[in-house]
Amino acid sequence: MSAPFSLDEEVRLYSTNAEREKYNLLATLFGIIVALDYLERAYVRDSVTAAEYSPACTRLLSQYKTMLKLVGDAVPSIEDFMAQYRMDHPAALHRIKVGVPATVEHSSEAGPETGKWVAETTQSFITFMDALKLRLRAKDQLHPILQELVTGYARFKGSKDWEGEVVWLITLNGMKASEELTEEQSRQLLFDVDHAYAEFFRSLSGKESDS
Repeated sequence: MSAPFSLDEEVRLYSTNAEREKYNLLATLFGIIVALDYLERAYVRDSVTAAEYSPACTRLLSQYKTMLKLVGDAVPSIEDFMAQYRMDHPAALHRIKVGVPATVEHSSEAGPETGKWVAETTQSFITFMDALKLRLRAKDQLHPILQELVTGYARFKGSKDWEGEVVWLITLNGMKASEELTEEQSRQLLFDVDHAYAEFFRSLSGKESDS
């Protein structure tokens, strides 16, 4: 005879580590969708500026795409996931389907190709800044990512010139493959890239305002 069920006993959704990881991933995906919906509504109400909205939205979309790969077959489609967990977040669903921030979607100069470039360039910024935050310092670790970032950034004529890009490329080019940046150089580079990231989205927002 089985032991009686206790109302004080904690009910677990999982019984293995694999199942626990699965539910943690699903919970993270749930949180990203909720955050994206709040952000969309805040932008529509002018509670956040375009310069604040654009990078935040792009980062959430990037995180969403990453999480979708991690959950795999557990989420056949985002519509099924939202229906299963009774999520009423139409603004987030629309943004996910469009794939780019509203500042890009509604810009008169933003065609499908521009939206793709914005997503790619933003991802390059995030990847490079994350690499620096993870203390990657060697030339062979940083140079390819910086080169890709500079190439993407140069596509946008409205973006202000990133004066430090040439300096940092020259610095890395003059190093041996295994040679590393100093802690001071790394901090300065992260500061410069973060500033360029902000300017990039200000330029996109400026295009929308001028249209």
